[in-house]
Amino acid sequence: MPGWFERPMRWAQLTLAENDPPTFDVSFWPDYFREIHADAVCLSAGGVVAYYPTRVPLHHRSEWLGERDVFGELVEGCRRLGLVVIARTDSHAVHQDVFDAHPEWIAASADGRPRRHWASPELWVTCALGPYSSEFMPLVHAEIMTRYRPDGIFTNRWDGSGLCYCASCRSSFRSASGYELPLKPDAHDPAWKAYVRWRQERLFEIWQDWDAQIRAINPGARFIPNAGGGATSPLDMRRAGELAETLFADRQGRHGPVPLWWSGKDAREYRAALGAKPVVGIFSVGLETPHRWKDSVQSQAETRLWVLDGIANGLRPWFTKFAGSLYDRRWLETVKELYTWHHANEHYLRNTRPLAEVGVVYSQQSAHFYAAGEEKEKIEAPLSGICQALIEQRIPFEMVHDALLDPARLAPFKLLILPNIAALSDAQCGQVRSFVEQGGNLVATWETSLYDENGEPRADFGLADLFGARYLGSRRGPVKNSYLHLEQPAHPLLRGLEGAGRIINGVHWVDARPTLPLEENPLTLIPAYPDLPMEKVYPRITRTGEPGVYLRRFGRGKVAYFPWDLDRTFWEVLAVDHLRLLANTFDWALGPERVLSVTGPGLLDVTAWQQEHSLTIHLVNLTNPMFMRGPVREFLPTGAQRVRFRPPEGVQVRAARLLVRREEIPFQKEGGAVCLEVPLVLDHEVVALDC
Repeated sequence: MPGWFERPMRWAQLTLAENDPPTFDVSFWPDYFREIHADAVCLSAGGVVAYYPTRVPLHHRSEWLGERDVFGELVEGCRRLGLVVIARTDSHAVHQDVFDAHPEWIAASADGRPRRHWASPELWVTCALGPYSSEFMPLVHAEIMTRYRPDGIFTNRWDGSGLCYCASCRSSFRSASGYELPLKPDAHDPAWKAYVRWRQERLFEIWQDWDAQIRAINPGARFIPNAGGGATSPLDMRRAGELAETLFADRQGRHGPVPLWWSGKDAREYRAALGAKPVVGIFSVGLETPHRWKDSVQSQAETRLWVLDGIANGLRPWFTKFAGSLYDRRWLETVKELYTWHHANEHYLRNTRPLAEVGVVYSQQSAHFYAAGEEKEKIEAPLSGICQALIEQRIPFEMVHDALLDPARLAPFKLLILPNIAALSDAQCGQVRSFVEQGGNLVATWETSLYDENGEPRADFGLADLFGARYLGSRRGPVKNSYLHLEQPAHPLLRGLEGAGRIINGVHWVDARPTLPLEENPLTLIPAYPDLPMEKVYPRITRTGEPGVYLRRFGRGKVAYFPWDLDRTFWEVLAVDHLRLLANTFDWALGPERVLSVTGPGLLDVTAWQQEHSLTIHLVNLTNPMFMRGPVREFLPTGAQRVRFRPPEGVQVRAARLLVRREEIPFQKEGGAVCLEVPLVLDHEVVALDC
C-alpha cells in the first residue's frame, strides 16, 4: 500500500517553547495551517520536554503543562483538516534527574568529564551513540506512537553533538577498530577514518532500530532523522537515500558569505541520493546566524528568494516557527503568499524528473578520507566554484553522489564535472571511464583521482588514461603570482580572452606530463615569480610549454582536465577570466545543441522540469547587491528573457503560460525547439508548457 510520503507539498512546523502551554492560542495554528493550504505539519511532542502527560520515567514534562495535553490538542486540530502529522522529538539533552539516575547516558569531553549543555547549563548533553538511544528514546517514541498514532517521528539533533568520549563510546570504538578515539578530524589519521565508518554504522543501526519500533506500532509511519546534506555531511547519503522515504533538508537560511543559490544546491544534493523521492526544504521565518535570534523575523525579500530558489530546484517548502507565541507577526503574510501561490500551481510543481544535461559530482569519501579538517578549502570551495559558474552561465545542472555513478544515474547527462574529486576507487574510475567511452563528456580539476576511496595516495591518476596525463609525484602550492600563457588565442577555450596574452593561474598545481602528443595546448604555465619588492616583479621563466589544461577525445566522448584549482580559485576571487575559461570549457564539452538556453540581462538560477502533463522552466532572479551576503532588501527586476527550449522526444507543447504573471504567452516552434519571451522577472517566474 502506498504511503503518505509523496502527498504533502507544503509543510508547517511549530516548535514549542516549554512555557508555551498556558499562554499560546492552540486554535490559531490549525486555522493558519488551513489558510495557507499546508498539507502536513511537524509538532513538538517529547524528548527534552514532553508536551503531553507522559508516563515514561524521567521523561521531563513541561513545567507549564498543568493538566493539558498540548500536543494532543494540536494533533486533533490538524487531523480535522486532513493533514499529515509527524511528531517532533529532540534527543540531545536531558535534565538533572536523568543525569543522576543514568550518568552513563551523558556525553563526555576528551578528558572524560560529562558535558553540560553549552546554551542551557541546567541540562546535560546526551551521547547519541550509547545506551540513551537504545534504552530511553525508544520508550518515548513508543508512547507517542501508541497514544497519538502520528504518521512519523522526526528527531532533531539525534546524531550527537560532536565527538563523545564517554565510557560506552571509548569501549565500543576500541572493540570495533582497535584504536582509541581520535581527538580531531584528520585525514591522515587511521583512527579518524575508522571513527567515521564506526559512527556511521552506529547511527544507521539506531535509525533502523527506531524505524522498526515505530512501524511495529503503526506500519504506515516512519522514523525520519534530521540528517543529510552534501559532501561534508557526516552520514553516508547513499545509504540514507536507500533507507528514507523522504528527507528534510535543514538549511533554514543563510548568514555570512553564502550565495542565494545555496538553497537550490541543498535540493540537488539530497536528490542525488534520494532520486525521485520527495525532498522537503526547511526554512526559518527568522534570521539564521550564529547569534541565534530564534524569535526574530527575516526580511520578506530574503525569505522569498531563499524559498523560491529551493522550489525552483525541487524542494517542497517547510516553514519552521520557534515558540507558539507571536512576538512579531510580519512573517505570517510572507508565508501565506508563498504557500497560496504554490497551492494554486501545485500540478506544475509535482515534478517527475529534472531535465538537466550536466551532472556535478560531490564526494563524501573525499571529504572524510582525503580532506578531513580541510573540507572548506579542498571540497566545498571547488564545488561552489563550479556551481557559481554554471549558474552564471544559466546551465541547469544536477548533483551526482560519487557512490552512485552507475550508468542509469549518469544516463541523463551529456557532461559530468569532477570538482577536485580526489578520492575515487578503481571501480568508480571505471564507471567514469565507461561514461566517457559511451559518448559522455568530462571536466575534471586539481587532484581528481589521485587517491583511492580510503584517501590513500596513488602513484598516478586513477583516470590517467582519460586525462592523457601522468602524475610526476609532486604538487605546488599555495603559490603566488603565477600565470597562464595563451598559446593558441583562437582556441574555443579562450574565446573572449582576445588580447589578454596571459591570465592569472590558480593557487595549487599538480605536476603532470602528457602521456601522448598534444593536439591542442591552449594554456601553458608561467611559474610563480616574486611579488615584492616591486623592482623584482618580473617572470624568470616566460614559457614552459607545461599544459594548463589537457584536452582529448576518449572513446566517443571529450575530456578536459585542469591540473590546478581553477574551480577553487574562481570561488575565492571570482575572477572574470576564470569564469570565461570555465564557461568556454562547458560550451566545448556540451556542444551547440542544448536542451535549454535563456538569454537576457541579470543573474538567474535556471532549472527545467517535466511533470505528468507539462514542462516547466524556473527563472529565479538572483540579481541583487545582497546576492552573496544577505539579507535581501528589495527585488531588482530583470529585462526581457529569451527562452529556447527543446522538449523531450515525443512531447508536444500546446500552450505556454507564466505562473507568476498569471497569463498565457505566445510561443514559436523553431527546429523542434519552443521559443518565447518572458517580459521580466521580479523575484521568480515559471514558464509552464502544457503538453
